[in-house]
Amino acid sequence: MTSIVFARCVLVCLTFTGTSAEAQDAVVPRGVIELFTSQGCSSCPPADEAFEKLVRKGDIVALAYHVDYWNYLGWNDTLATPENTGRQYAYARSLGRSGVYTPQAVLNGRDHLKGTDADEVTRKLDGMRQQGLGLSVAVRAARKNEELTITVGRGQGKADVVIVYFRRKEVVDVLKGENVGKKVAYWNSVTDVQTVGMWEGNELHLVLPAKVMAKDGNDGCAVLLQTSSDEGEPSAILGATMIIGNDGT
Repeated sequence: MTSIVFARCVLVCLTFTGTSAEAQDAVVPRGVIELFTSQGCSSCPPADEAFEKLVRKGDIVALAYHVDYWNYLGWNDTLATPENTGRQYAYARSLGRSGVYTPQAVLNGRDHLKGTDADEVTRKLDGMRQQGLGLSVAVRAARKNEELTITVGRGQGKADVVIVYFRRKEVVDVLKGENVGKKVAYWNSVTDVQTVGMWEGNELHLVLPAKVMAKDGNDGCAVLLQTSSDEGEPSAILGATMIIGNDGT
């Protein structure tokens, strides 16, 4: 699922040394939450509800990755992919953990906690921002006609520009397994992750075909400016934004 798509997707990729008002004026989200969840996990519905609250607040980039390692309990998660599971294990290695669990919330790519309390997630993100571990680089994205434009502001360091595609809302009747009989609404369920560029501290402007956002039933995408560990695992997120719907809202 994670793939380099320069040749396939990128129409224009220019690096500027000046400062763009568009990039600098972008609204900086409170932070990024990546929730690893499963329809087959009895502990996950409270986290899915808390996640919905965070989505509705609108000031957090919220992404839900459905994993497949609980499928053996009797219900195959309809939104799970091996690639989502792989991303969670990659985070485990980056964070120095020996294993994974659900529901796990990874915050800004830097830390994790059990994702069942929306207020705790918000407090944690605010604390990270106060400690200088929040989103420090402005990222802006918009869809117009046939183009998806991304502008990353200036900053320190190097990072990948990562697009995470998602389906806005899916209501699932769970017919087997630990959550049998429950009807659960799942928000911002990730379908694909692609690396589309590299940022080295200067302002960066990318233009992609907008049609890449509409495939696989996607309703939107997030843009993450994400560093990686020496081994190439996902690590700290320096900036982020989100596009929902065809009008870029």
